[in-house]
Amino acid sequence: MPYNTLISRDPSNDPLVPTPVSAEIIQQMPEQSAILQLARRVPLSTKTQRQPVLDVLPLAYFVGGDTGLKQTSTQDWKNVDLIVEEIAAIVPIPEAYLDDAQMPIWEQVRPRLVEALGAKLDGAAMFATDKPSTWPTGIYQSAVAAGNVVVAGAGDDFAQDVTAVAEMVTQDGFSVDGFASRPGLNWKLVGMRSTDGTPIYQPNLQGRPGGNLYGYPLAEIKNGSWDLSEAELLMGDWSKAIVGMRQDITFKLFTEGVISDDSGNVVLNLMQQDSVALRVVMRVAFATANPATRLNTNSATRSPFGVVQAATAAS
Repeated sequence: MPYNTLISRDPSNDPLVPTPVSAEIIQQMPEQSAILQLARRVPLSTKTQRQPVLDVLPLAYFVGGDTGLKQTSTQDWKNVDLIVEEIAAIVPIPEAYLDDAQMPIWEQVRPRLVEALGAKLDGAAMFATDKPSTWPTGIYQSAVAAGNVVVAGAGDDFAQDVTAVAEMVTQDGFSVDGFASRPGLNWKLVGMRSTDGTPIYQPNLQGRPGGNLYGYPLAEIKNGSWDLSEAELLMGDWSKAIVGMRQDITFKLFTEGVISDDSGNVVLNLMQQDSVALRVVMRVAFATANPATRLNTNSATRSPFGVVQAATAAS
């Protein structure tokens, strides 16, 4: 009689001992929108709003002699239009899948939808990626067009590239008050020193994202909107980037209705196919202001922003 027979576990697929499924999804925390952190936010009550921006500065003149004629001068403004556009998405899920899932699906979906909206806004505002035709050119393109650009590696080190661009922005009459960068740039900055040995970058040691570059906040963009081929770093006077909020992020759950493509073909019938759909909408406007300054009255060569450009940049 054998003594080595026993009931044992099938390591590949045991029918009596089910494999437990973790109720935890391994994932990164959703990334926030950099533009919503850095730019100036204004509430909008209509689809279109005009923001007056100083365009022409008055001039003063010396008067010749006791009876010399005093000259006239002028001051003028131009309008910057904030035009609201919608950013939206729909996520449909079969009801059977929701019933059988071992975790609350919508609680996993909502933060990712918010992240997707922020990434879309950041890409359009900073790099003109898929931007609406009613919005101005991206911050990156406007800075390059004005000449406020240095290719990474032009100076002795990256720190000199940063200070060279900051000088250009200051010479246009603006003050650099913050930075936005490609993912991973903070590790490049750690250990860099100014000429007197002072660290130029101070990472956040409290576990929160971001740090300080030359004492100003640095937002590292990790939501997928950064164009790695074009830029290493954006900087400038972020009060001149304006985000108009017409409608904050709203969610609505639908149990009936149809989802169709742009040709009118029905892709999903929620009632007939026992599905539900979560729709998210944000209505937002974006514009940049480039007011005249005493240091540069030419709008074509003036920008509140500057860029340390990637060596692979095409523009």
